[in-house]
Amino acid sequence: MKLLTAATLIVASSTAFARPAPLVSIPTHDAFFNSIAAHCGKAFEGEVAVDNAKGPSSFTDKKLVMHVRKCSEAELQVPFHVGDDASRTWIITKTGSGLSLKHDHRHKDGTDDASTMYGGHTLDAGFAQMQSFPADQYSKELFVKQGIAQSVGNTWQMYIYPEVFTYRLIRQGREFKVDFDLTKPITPPSAPWGYKD
Repeated sequence: MKLLTAATLIVASSTAFARPAPLVSIPTHDAFFNSIAAHCGKAFEGEVAVDNAKGPSSFTDKKLVMHVRKCSEAELQVPFHVGDDASRTWIITKTGSGLSLKHDHRHKDGTDDASTMYGGHTLDAGFAQMQSFPADQYSKELFVKQGIAQSVGNTWQMYIYPEVFTYRLIRQGREFKVDFDLTKPITPPSAPWGYKD
């Protein structure tokens, strides 16, 4: 009898630990994430709404396309194409303590750019339509190492409404914003550099 009880306890305890831990989230983060995921597989053209950088911009006269390319319950991969440059992918991830935004930058051969995986993490609930991602510690150290210490104050923001998706970068003295028209899907581009179709 004791042997049977011990065996039952072992089976029960191993069953209890076989299930992965739940990925927790809050309603505003879920709503924001799900609003982007609702466009999975679609691509949209955008235009620069604000860019106060001095000198010529690498975005001038280029076709700007965001592609909500791959979606899972915990991660969204959104390549951002600038003309023929397919080096950028935004990665939005549910972390269990909020949302993370990372910028995956690759070279044409798929190798990592020296400046890659920078980004930030939400610090509060945000809103169903808007989330802010202040630069995380990895990003701050990367920026200082690369000699662009002014970027440690970066905050990235994303807005999603029924008709427009906005990507925005702000810091003291700097603002860059691109608006994408969600009412007119376009033919999705090829996979970004380093990814497969």
